[in-house]
Amino acid sequence: MVRFIAGRLASVIGVLLVLSFVMLLLQRYTPADPVRAKLGANANPELVAQERARLGYDDPLPLQYVRYVSDLASGDLQESLRTRRPVAEDIGDFLPATAELGAVALLFALFLGTILGIASSARSRGSGVLRVVLVAGSSVPVFLLVLLSLLLFYRQLGWLPATGRTGLRDAPDGPTRFLLIDSLIAGRPDAFFDAAHHLVLPSICLAIGPAVAIGRVLRGGILDTLELDYTRTARSLGMSERSVVLRHSLRNAIGPTLSIAGLQVGLMFAGIVVVESIVAWPGIGLYTVQSIPRLDFPAIAGVTLI
Repeated sequence: MVRFIAGRLASVIGVLLVLSFVMLLLQRYTPADPVRAKLGANANPELVAQERARLGYDDPLPLQYVRYVSDLASGDLQESLRTRRPVAEDIGDFLPATAELGAVALLFALFLGTILGIASSARSRGSGVLRVVLVAGSSVPVFLLVLLSLLLFYRQLGWLPATGRTGLRDAPDGPTRFLLIDSLIAGRPDAFFDAAHHLVLPSICLAIGPAVAIGRVLRGGILDTLELDYTRTARSLGMSERSVVLRHSLRNAIGPTLSIAGLQVGLMFAGIVVVESIVAWPGIGLYTVQSIPRLDFPAIAGVTLI
């Protein structure tokens, strides 16, 4: 076990080292100048040269890499060229919003995937319609799904808000930075329901794709277990098909389902970048999208490593 954990940690460190080196290569050989993007296109050349020297961009690439890795080991992700703040502080401010959105989306994905897997394997009434709707939704690119949802549920029906994390100006801002939890701690049901209202559209759009993957794996596992001897014995004892699925097959099919759910978390966070930029969700995705046009390589590298 110790050897396994040590090997995993070593592989993580190796991946982070490679990623940091790739980010430095992109910064070094990009046609644009991040220092001019920071100071402005009309900045004085002497001021640009001084800032490049201060940031260490004129140093040889190996020296820049060693300096960045040493800073990274101490938790220093350098300073954002756009916000003029430490990248670690920026990530600390924006990450809770992304984590909250991702957690709610994962709960929706697990719920919808479980319903899809059980209903389709048991051939329940309406399961075919549910499967068609979810599979069709997962086939649509996530950015298009968000835009269509905004047109339907915000513009046409007015059921859901279009942008932001909350519509309240005095929403709780601590201690956890998770708005749902902070609202409960502060005794603010109005803030809780407002935050939940804002979470519905982006989280469901993120959850549909993973839900279909989870549902398919769960359905396959349930169908396999329904052919085993112990389920046949349960049927012969007079148990209904619903009881056989819920009490016997589901328990034994849950292992592969949890494995695929873990893989979907990474894919979900890739879609969060797109979703947050569309609905102006104040998280890591929006922070990254705003940093790319300004060539804010410290911020992009910090988010990539996280």
